Amino acid sequence: MAYLWTKLFHVLFVISWMATVFYLPRILVNLAEAGDEPAVRARLALMGARLYRFGHVMFGIALLLGLALWMHFGIAGGWLHPKLTLVLLMLGHFIVTGRWIRKAAAGGKLPSPTALRWFNEVPLVLLVPILWLVYFKPF
Repeated sequence: MAYLWTKLFHVLFVISWMATVFYLPRILVNLAEAGDEPAVRARLALMGARLYRFGHVMFGIALLLGLALWMHFGIAGGWLHPKLTLVLLMLGHFIVTGRWIRKAAAGGKLPSPTALRWFNEVPLVLLVPILWLVYFKPF
């Protein structure tokens, strides 16, 4: 029973973190398109900073619960290593997004809105194989 509760909360916090992973790049697109409107830029930067902090907390809790699943319940297999590699790539994307949010808040220049829209698609490209590995455990 403890396994199922741990897994449930792990998935819940992963979903919460993924919400931030998907939404933060959209805030970046809006920041890039806001131009020289200081009130809009300030509001978007504040939203981005708060969401980024929230995402860090969600990731941390999901990580701890994932470690509990691995250490206490013996979750293992060949599929786990590529899944964790993809999760680390997703975390890297999340960190880059947070740095760009801070840069924009300080008045720095962002990539073009088009480049940021492409950047926004990276999490989906990573999430599909992560889910495939988790559900099918092919090796």
